[in-house]
Amino acid sequence: MILVTGGAGFIGANFILEWIAREGTPVINLDKLTYAGNLGNLASLKNDARHIFVKGDINDRALAARLLKEHQPQAIVHFAAESHVDRSISGPSEFVQTNVVGTFSLLEEARAYWSALSGTAKNEFRFLHVSTDEVYGSLASNDPAFSETTPYAPNSPYAASKAASDHLVRAYHHTYGLPTIATNCSNNYGPLQFPEKLIPLMIYNATHEKPLPVYGDGLNVRDWLYVGDHCAGIRAALKKGQPGETYNIGGNSEKTNLEVVNTLCAIVDELRPQGAPHAKLIKFVADRPGHDKRYAINAEKIRREIGWQPAEKFETGLRKTVQWYFDNPAWIDGVTSGAYRAWLDLNYGSR
Repeated sequence: MILVTGGAGFIGANFILEWIAREGTPVINLDKLTYAGNLGNLASLKNDARHIFVKGDINDRALAARLLKEHQPQAIVHFAAESHVDRSISGPSEFVQTNVVGTFSLLEEARAYWSALSGTAKNEFRFLHVSTDEVYGSLASNDPAFSETTPYAPNSPYAASKAASDHLVRAYHHTYGLPTIATNCSNNYGPLQFPEKLIPLMIYNATHEKPLPVYGDGLNVRDWLYVGDHCAGIRAALKKGQPGETYNIGGNSEKTNLEVVNTLCAIVDELRPQGAPHAKLIKFVADRPGHDKRYAINAEKIRREIGWQPAEKFETGLRKTVQWYFDNPAWIDGVTSGAYRAWLDLNYGSR
């Protein structure tokens, strides 16, 4: 059994679905169910006894302690986080509370639980912390990709809060011996992603004949990682990773934002030709403050030491993603509520 935090969100839900399908062992899913947490993501597990959902906050230390004592998990996989840069700019306090204080609270309870274990259970326990490439800052066009030894230089409140949580995880291993593993991933995309992020937002807007807002000149570069590949990388790190180590997980798919949107539009044109060409909807808007120019991940360490590498090419993964959103209109309708539309107005209305 493992304990997953944030398992009703985009990456966490994909991870739980794949864990149960591939590993077959039970999962305790601790999720606060904020705007991006959606139990509908896990509807296929509704009657599956291997998925134990608990609504709660990682800052609730008494709850975390009770779950650890009651279920005796062999690992904690920590996804729970506020994760959208734009939201961190307009409201940074929640990011500090969840990403920094919440991770600290969870580490404290994990340390107490692990310290009381003995023998094989203690030796095999792992605390895997899922983080982001944004902690490393921004790259120039000719800079080498981020490696695990790249100095931290976060540029947004979100990135700073994740960097702080990474440092806490490292400190708990080196100070207390807690067997932690950290992973830093590049931009994820795929099914179940809340449509505030670039790819699902563009799919949603394109199919509703709405403008496709692209920040600045659209030339900011990101390395894109299909969520199924990311989940496979986390499972591999959990099984084979060494305590105290960090592993970068990337998709080997650097693209400008404009390339992403144009490729997506071409796929939408093919699958939903009504309204084509959808690229005519692209609208360049004022850039967001402190927008990092380029991220790129060097994933050589996890390939060399653990044997993981991405299986999905960007174009095939993007096609799968667009098709999933087309095939699941009820899911889209369920998450694009009035609160979602209010957020769009707040973030893009004055740009």
